[in-house]
Amino acid sequence: MSPAATAGPARIQVVDSHTEGEPTRVVIAGGPDLGRGSAAERLARFREQHDRFRSAVCHEPRGFDALVGALLLPPEDPAAVAQVLYFNNVGMLGMCVHGTIGVAETLRHLGRAGPGTHRLETPVGEVRFSYQADGSVAVENVESYRQAHAVELRLAQGTVRGDVAWGGNWFFLVSDHGQALSLDRLEALTAYCWGIRQALGEQGITGANGQEIDHVELFGPPTRPDADSRNFVLCPGGEYDRSPCGTGTSAKMACLAAAGWLAEGQVWRQESIIGSRFTGTVQHTARGVIPTVAGRAWITAESTLLLGPDDPYRDGIRR
Repeated sequence: MSPAATAGPARIQVVDSHTEGEPTRVVIAGGPDLGRGSAAERLARFREQHDRFRSAVCHEPRGFDALVGALLLPPEDPAAVAQVLYFNNVGMLGMCVHGTIGVAETLRHLGRAGPGTHRLETPVGEVRFSYQADGSVAVENVESYRQAHAVELRLAQGTVRGDVAWGGNWFFLVSDHGQALSLDRLEALTAYCWGIRQALGEQGITGANGQEIDHVELFGPPTRPDADSRNFVLCPGGEYDRSPCGTGTSAKMACLAAAGWLAEGQVWRQESIIGSRFTGTVQHTARGVIPTVAGRAWITAESTLLLGPDDPYRDGIRR
């Protein structure tokens, strides 16, 4: 028997949760050594040197396309509760609000964070989270803003107009799209949003400094009485967001504020395509807003992922 066959498997300890339906897998032990540095510096090392770890955690047979991974690391600033790097089935994410709510719930579950407000280092900047009396977690996100309004985009079905906005990731947000936002239309909605995503690249429409717009968000009337809007969000890897999307809700509130439709402190209630809900408020800044988004997460599993040395899909089924 070869040495590779006799060596034991690599072990990765994870805590799984879902935030209003959207899954998060927090890696608490067994991750790669990324050295010291800021979250942005560590993210660059992760992307360049450890992409197989990302795919082993997120891809089948251990994961699936909607899963967002979160690598928990010691913070650069000891006053922060942790540093976190987010990733999914196609690469790294700058920020993930639903994932931050999942990380916060994981830290509470592990006894590493209690009542009060906590600082968390992310690749796009420091965010804060606090535990609410109703069991939810409120995340004060990075500054969000509308980059461009009513941008015209040519599709096979005709012309559509949308806003380009930053909420920790880049979004193209569309309200007048003619699509019924219902769960039984997932394939049609996914195809429509993927068409928008492709057209954005083909027509040279980007975020600031030429950054790719990798999230598409459609809006429509809510189906629950305690919501202001319903959305469908297509994520970078082609899966839809089961939650109302925290960075997408941040981008939406930035657009509403820019249009004068959302006052400081006014509550915005965003429903997801599956009927779950986030609530949000904003503080105005010179460029946009500081959004706070709140929702609940539930722990679903504690487990150890095993990466066998002779497993042909040790690194996931990569595409």
